[in-house]
Amino acid sequence: MLGTVSGTTKILGVMGFPVSHSLSPVMHNAAIAAMQLDYVYVPLPIPVEDLGAAIAGLRAVKSLHGFNLTIPHKIEVIPLLDEILPIAKSVGAVNTVKRIDDRLVGTNTDVAGFLEPLQKIEINWAETPALILGCGGAAKAVLAACLELGCPMIHVVGRDPKKLKKFHGNMTSQLRDYNLRVHPWTSLPHLLEIAGLVINATPIGMGSDPHTPINESEMSLLPSQAIAYDLIYTPRPTRFLQLAAARGLTAIDGLEMLIHQGAIALEFWLDRPVPIEIMRQALLSKIV
Repeated sequence: MLGTVSGTTKILGVMGFPVSHSLSPVMHNAAIAAMQLDYVYVPLPIPVEDLGAAIAGLRAVKSLHGFNLTIPHKIEVIPLLDEILPIAKSVGAVNTVKRIDDRLVGTNTDVAGFLEPLQKIEINWAETPALILGCGGAAKAVLAACLELGCPMIHVVGRDPKKLKKFHGNMTSQLRDYNLRVHPWTSLPHLLEIAGLVINATPIGMGSDPHTPINESEMSLLPSQAIAYDLIYTPRPTRFLQLAAARGLTAIDGLEMLIHQGAIALEFWLDRPVPIEIMRQALLSKIV
């Protein structure tokens, strides 16, 4: 962004509800400023019941170049777009949309962003069962990533039986014979005992929420070599990761995922490399 917003400024943004907590504008505008581009990245708070109207309205905003999607829109946006790229089809969720001419094209950068910190860990993923907490759009990306890692079994727990059944139906139809199992939340203690990688893909613990998806006694059930990964990046660390660290487990928060999925999205919009380190430093300056 060249100092001020003008009549020629192209618009990028993040659509969700709530979205006021998002740090995406911080990192994207830092990168835009460093690249001296006439763009601006803004929050777009859209309630779920207004998503259809919002997408229709944004189509008329010709300066809109693209946008991200976060909770609760990653799945619901799919039928509203003109094209879904293969990675988003396989995941069943869209987190990035680009205007190409007058068409809205959706993709998913969460998978690659999620994998970034895990690929630096020396571990035999073929012997590391995964446990995903939650069955929303974020969980779909995590499942696809665990599949790419080569985890021998992927377990998913959810609190809503209808959503869990729908998740299982959608993903098994795409993954065919892959070892995916879904469970009610009451199965959590048994699953923790066998999990090598446990991922919080729920919003529990986000922002000022003091709760954790796994309490202290449940955390003690995890194997000593397990990895705890929280997609939430604020507060840093979350209560979930505090408990994991107290157990001596490898604890990963969502910051690197946020940075790398954001960088991939920005490259998708701009068709050029972006300054990842500037994005990282901009985020670190804002996170307590």
